[in-house]
Amino acid sequence: MGIPGQMKTIGVIGGMSWESSLLYYRLINQAVRDRLGGLHSARMLMYSVDFAPLETLQHQGDWDGASAIVIDAALRLEAGGADFILIASNTMHQVAEAVANAVNIPLLHIADATAQQLLGEKVRRVGLLGTAFTMELDFYRQRIEQQSIEIVVPELHDRQMVHDIIYQELCLGKIDEDSREVYLAIIDRLRAQRIEGVILGCTEIGMLIDSRHTDLPLYDTTAIHCAQAVACALQA
Repeated sequence: MGIPGQMKTIGVIGGMSWESSLLYYRLINQAVRDRLGGLHSARMLMYSVDFAPLETLQHQGDWDGASAIVIDAALRLEAGGADFILIASNTMHQVAEAVANAVNIPLLHIADATAQQLLGEKVRRVGLLGTAFTMELDFYRQRIEQQSIEIVVPELHDRQMVHDIIYQELCLGKIDEDSREVYLAIIDRLRAQRIEGVILGCTEIGMLIDSRHTDLPLYDTTAIHCAQAVACALQA
């Protein structure tokens, strides 16, 4: 579908939440500018869903209903000329297989991109922060563990705090210093389990914590996913 001699068109399924979709748009365009220079920016389509009904389906466990929404977005991006697709949400990779099967263009999986980064840095035991779905269900953890990387998640109470801060604050664009301290305390408890770093396995967490706040290596899946997308778009 791509035009010969030009970068490929990136398709992004956004809105989950739109706060992190802003990060995708900025990081992808910054990376293209840095690679190509001048006034270059990304060839990109974004279809932004309404997150409220999708969030309800998530918490009801209706992944078939959630899948239908994301598949519809993917099909629209394919019809619009996208060469490949990103789901701009770790949690919604619960339906990634169904989405990939519904379109005829590649889907770049955020967990695969993250695993490649970890392998490249020879990280074999890593903590995971994200929504309860990402931390507790198999769809994400197993994808990384298949690469011989051990995943460590917080205890139940800590997982609930991480989850609640994501949905009640970060998805609404609220950055709270007390919540940052909660996350850093959870990271310190994970550190005691001999982890080599922490996956920021929700696309909003990088809004709250980054390398300025801890000396433990952080793997921001939003940044990793965007870098993979740009590399794919600029492949000869």
